[in-house]
Amino acid sequence: MRFNKDDPRIFLSKIIHFRDPMGDEVYFNEKGEMATNYLIRNFAVLNYANDNSYAFINFGKFITSSTEEKQLNISQTRLFWKHGKIPVSKCSKDCPPGFRRVMKRGIHKCCFDCAKCSKGEISNDTDSLTCQRCSEDLWPNDMNKCVPKLIEFLSYTDDTTVLAVSIISILLFVKSTLILIIFILFRDTPIVRANNHTLSLILLVSIMLSFLCVFLFLDRPTHVTCMLRQTSFGIIFSVAISSILAKTIMVYMAFKATKPGSSWRRLIGVRITNCVVFFCSFIQVLLSIIWLSTSPPFPEMNTHLYQDKIIFQCNEGSMLAFSIHLGYMGLLAAISFVIAFLARNLPDSFNEAKNITFSMLVVCSVWVAFIPSYMSVTGKNTVLVEIFSIISSCVGILGCIFYPKCYIIVLKSELNTKSNLARHVHDKRKVK
Repeated sequence: MRFNKDDPRIFLSKIIHFRDPMGDEVYFNEKGEMATNYLIRNFAVLNYANDNSYAFINFGKFITSSTEEKQLNISQTRLFWKHGKIPVSKCSKDCPPGFRRVMKRGIHKCCFDCAKCSKGEISNDTDSLTCQRCSEDLWPNDMNKCVPKLIEFLSYTDDTTVLAVSIISILLFVKSTLILIIFILFRDTPIVRANNHTLSLILLVSIMLSFLCVFLFLDRPTHVTCMLRQTSFGIIFSVAISSILAKTIMVYMAFKATKPGSSWRRLIGVRITNCVVFFCSFIQVLLSIIWLSTSPPFPEMNTHLYQDKIIFQCNEGSMLAFSIHLGYMGLLAAISFVIAFLARNLPDSFNEAKNITFSMLVVCSVWVAFIPSYMSVTGKNTVLVEIFSIISSCVGILGCIFYPKCYIIVLKSELNTKSNLARHVHDKRKVK
């Protein structure tokens, strides 16, 4: 802003020009401002016991003729503070990184509290007013830095549990294969023929494939493995339970057919057992097709379950379809258990109803315990719970149905004869 030509300050700027005692020029510029240098002094009390003991200490200078950045010059070493302490210009301490300011109502903004950032948020600066939320694939490390989250799944390389499960599954698969070979080699012996050789082979193959299904639950999930892990095991295990159900029905019908004039004789045969296996398994296949066509499972990154890691898992798509899938297997096992329990005391030396009863009791117990266990664990532990249930139920069937027969076939071959079994039947009926 410039002055009018008649303004007296223009006159003063022309005639006032001198040097002060310090030798600095004193004059007014064309804007009427005093274009000179200013000394910045500190009033310092040298002795608090004597009020007259004080001095003015020069600790800076303001140079008007310099550029704006160099006008103010202060010497920190010449500053003199009371009691040697620098006064604080605010009533609150600085909020460190990881905290944010919380203003107090009705109080000056220099007075505030420090609040820790919420979970998933950080602040990098001192006295930050807000906290920033980390992205879903990052988590706050010490509340001041976002770092990548660990991705967790049942890995072959990083998890010893996966290695142990793999070894157990392979060993059980080999053991099932050996039992299958034994039943093929001794297919003409009485104990194998009496319990339906074909159903035994179907059951053994289904158990073998169930052990291999465990590997679909391991390692990094993909679209293929997520779609196959539940449906393939459900179909294979349904075939196994259907075979056991057919065995149980055949035992019951065989006993009924021994009575004179019984109408059950014409129902006994391979056709009825094959129909039971096919029909019960087909229902599970149909349920799997509906599941995969409407809401199939898919891999997903669960970033909300844990703060510091991402769970790479399979989303089952439809929990209703998953529940029906498991419920149908449980229904088949329950029906087999009931029929086998009713036929457990039938007078037949080849009667395996007791063995089936114990095997179905194991299967039902395992899958009943699976439900609360599956709902109570999180992350990769849910997969481990299902793997344990698969292995336990298959081992229960092998141990209760096939191990006693293999013991007689391999180690007690003298008992695997028609004469010995006929004598056993006669003694059992005589006792009754």
